Amino acid sequence: MAIPISQMWTVAAYVLRQRLRGRKRYPLVLMLEPLFRCNLACAGCGKIQYPHHILKQNMPPEECFRAVDECGAPIVSIPGGEPLLHPQIHEIVAGLVARKKYIYLCTNALLLKEKLHLFQPSKYLTFSVHLDGQKEHHDFSVCREGGYEIAVEAVREAVRRGFRVTTNTTLFDGADPKSVRAFFDEMMDLGVEGMMLSPGYAYEKAPNQELWLQRERTQKLFRLILSNRRKRWVFNLSPLFMEFLMGLREFDCTPWGMPTYNLFGWQRPCYVQQDGYAESFRELIEETGWDRYGPRSGNPKCVHCMMHSGYEASAVHHTFSSWRGFLETIRATFALYPDPQAAEELEKTPPAPHPWELVQIGGDVRERSS
Repeated sequence: MAIPISQMWTVAAYVLRQRLRGRKRYPLVLMLEPLFRCNLACAGCGKIQYPHHILKQNMPPEECFRAVDECGAPIVSIPGGEPLLHPQIHEIVAGLVARKKYIYLCTNALLLKEKLHLFQPSKYLTFSVHLDGQKEHHDFSVCREGGYEIAVEAVREAVRRGFRVTTNTTLFDGADPKSVRAFFDEMMDLGVEGMMLSPGYAYEKAPNQELWLQRERTQKLFRLILSNRRKRWVFNLSPLFMEFLMGLREFDCTPWGMPTYNLFGWQRPCYVQQDGYAESFRELIEETGWDRYGPRSGNPKCVHCMMHSGYEASAVHHTFSSWRGFLETIRATFALYPDPQAAEELEKTPPAPHPWELVQIGGDVRERSS
């Protein structure tokens, strides 16, 4: 099982409490960014394009704890930047474990093996390792040769020492569905707890703006990848969110479901867009014009987005909105999605060469060359 029973129960009880209290907008996961600095410069990243004086800053542990307490979400994801570059990251993690928060420390794992001694295995701590596919594809995505081998060795060592480890994979235009499926097998062989997937997003600050998946092609790619699943594959995602990626159901975005707190404050409206900042979590929830966001709003920044940070919370909300949603989630958890047509298309799909740059899925070739 990808997620411990205690974590599933904590999240379920939390969501049910919010619904019983009549709260329409509540956080599920806090995206806590204690720094923007990184030891990679990935072509698709929109988080590290800041002036040097900003990249040098580290959020103090006390400020992290205030944000976590103010938000109240049961899960805290710590992205970046590279969190293991933070000189007090072990103090931050220890403080969150003491609060019984379930932590996903997102890392490219280049420093993980040498810093494992700073942490203690706990059901509350998971290392979420960024791996964007098999060796060649991952190294191309992160713009560093040898990055895959370093990360895999760190994963192997973390698993050996008893840590919870998941993978976090972002797919761009040109992703090879056969290779992605083979990557799933490799990760299961490594012994990871589960795998997370998401299509990329065209960050305004990202250097390569055109390598990003658009909705129709996103659904086609994920249908090829996630249909006809192998029983051994374990995913650390809502099964309804995966159906959404495959085009089997529709959700609207829930941007407040994974609010972001970083060096500038509470980011509006979500993890991937920057439309200003609020001084408090309450201000973020109560004073943000939420109707301006999501695909139904007509906002061009939202039209093609299908990212985990916007739609995982939507899927979880659907699970607990009715008995039907709950039963649909149970069914989807064990479904393998047999699809002869997808299997045939996958078999005919030639190996995908790397594109000249990373693009959101669905980017028009003519647009890229203009």
